[in-house]
Amino acid sequence: MKIVFVFFFLILLSCSQQDNKSIVKKEIKYQLDTLQMHGYLVYDESIKEKRPAILVVHEWWGQNKYPRKRAEMIAKLGYVAFAVDMYGNGKVAEHPKDAGAFSSSIMRDFETNKERFLKAMEVVKGFEFVDSSKIGAIGYCFGGGVVLNMARLNVGLSGVASFHGSLGKAISYTGPTLTKILVCNGADDRMVGGDAILRFKEEMDSLKADYQFVNYPNSLHGFTNPESTINGEKFGIGLAYNKEADLQSWEKMQTFFQAIFK
Repeated sequence: MKIVFVFFFLILLSCSQQDNKSIVKKEIKYQLDTLQMHGYLVYDESIKEKRPAILVVHEWWGQNKYPRKRAEMIAKLGYVAFAVDMYGNGKVAEHPKDAGAFSSSIMRDFETNKERFLKAMEVVKGFEFVDSSKIGAIGYCFGGGVVLNMARLNVGLSGVASFHGSLGKAISYTGPTLTKILVCNGADDRMVGGDAILRFKEEMDSLKADYQFVNYPNSLHGFTNPESTINGEKFGIGLAYNKEADLQSWEKMQTFFQAIFK
């Protein structure tokens, strides 16, 4: 019995390694005026037909290993994934003060925010294996706010998913929004209060937006990132990982995009 189990395990391991061999990971550098942007492209080269692409927008920390890991997970679902560099030059913060400065400088200058996202979107659409009519985006924290604003602007996204993202609009626009929206929020997130949630829902309802808002119980800000608990304790801020909410929200996102891209 033990021999059979070991043999079965080796078969599974071999299949997993074969699957991983078909996943291509590439550093993509592209220019926006004089600023060099550092994107991260991931896709399954065993898929021959054109397929949808999903842009991944980082937390306020910048494009560190976390959004890249999420891009790899998305590629394993059969999509083309592209981790976006919203700060330029691959800049990453190590301290909340720097992260706050980086993210607020982008959010205050919405034209820059929009230009950097649209440039990444243009790059993704240029890959021959991408179905340019099926582009989605997901974002975390700062990135969640970015993708929600892009949905508000109707920049051509089929759908966006925001994980523990900021909800306030940083733009002036007139609806309705044609982009489908999924918001995965931590019910105990002190950075996204009840008033902000109420205003967001009222805004979406007034626009007749096709949106879903899911509140995950016992979840603080950053609940999808395994490093959130460490960072929360280290810097004394309300961050914590919640494995159950992470898994449930990831499954919710998969269902969301499957329905959109079918």
